[in-house]
Amino acid sequence: MTKNSESAATSAVATQADDRFDGTSIMLHWLTVLLIAIQFSSAWLRESVDHHSPIAVSLLATHLNSGVLVWVAGVVRLVWRHNFADLPPFPPSMPKLQQTIAKANEYGLYVLLLVQPITGLGRVLLRGQPFDLFFWQVSALFEENDSIRHFLAEGHEFGARALLALIGLHAGAALFHRLVLRDGVLQRMLPRISVRAKLAPVLAKDEAE
Repeated sequence: MTKNSESAATSAVATQADDRFDGTSIMLHWLTVLLIAIQFSSAWLRESVDHHSPIAVSLLATHLNSGVLVWVAGVVRLVWRHNFADLPPFPPSMPKLQQTIAKANEYGLYVLLLVQPITGLGRVLLRGQPFDLFFWQVSALFEENDSIRHFLAEGHEFGARALLALIGLHAGAALFHRLVLRDGVLQRMLPRISVRAKLAPVLAKDEAE
């Protein structure tokens, strides 16, 4: 590789490194991924044990607490995105239809991240019983209402399936961009250390010369 070609490669990688979401957006994204993983795993594990066992109680508390954190993270992400975030544009080669689908998928995820915790918490509140939230015991705030709880339960189940479907579409699209199109879309949301690691050998070689 000639010096000119190495410089071009350095410039290309540096450009890719700059065409990224800001660090806070990346951190909030992967925090949300972790919380959603805890949400689904705690719900699925609870279904496999006796609902009256101590393990089931702990799993339900984990599900409730992580759900509240999902809602908080969703609100923070929206505020940050609207006011402070660096939002890189779609690649010029990406068709308008794909861009529209990507935006619809993203907005759908945001809606579910905000609605799901509300329906889940509503089911707990309408039991008419005290419940634990993080380090506190919350007193009963509403009287028991089975009809509304049933409605919220159905909405929560439907929302969980919809959320899982949108996550699958989102992850599948990211892998398609990474493995097939190779247009750098996935790398825009990866931790910055991955780009720096890719750029370091090229920069070190340039400095050595």
